[in-house]
Amino acid sequence: MKRIIAVIREEMFESVKKALIEEGCEGMNVSSVKGRGRQLGIKESYRGSSYCIDLIPKTRIELIVNEEDLEDILNLILESARTGEVGDGKIFVSDVEEVIRIRTGERGSDAV
Repeated sequence: MKRIIAVIREEMFESVKKALIEEGCEGMNVSSVKGRGRQLGIKESYRGSSYCIDLIPKTRIELIVNEEDLEDILNLILESARTGEVGDGKIFVSDVEEVIRIRTGERGSDAV
């Protein structure tokens, strides 16, 4: 099993969520986060003063998927989150040793 953490633009979340649900991937954790990467923030002016917002609001989606579904889910996130501009986000993939469904005690792929 694999854990996918996708950090994407807030405005792209609904399209990513819709695509994941259509693919049958309904279980996900979602949180609002702030961060920065190559985008290095946004420079703005207000009443003649310039300032930089260096931590940009993003949406973090966390999924656990079976290994055979990994590439399909990654491609789906890439296609539905990409704008082609700096700041589209990142996807992190890591191994998951065990998953246990608390309600039933199911383990492994059955619990996903």
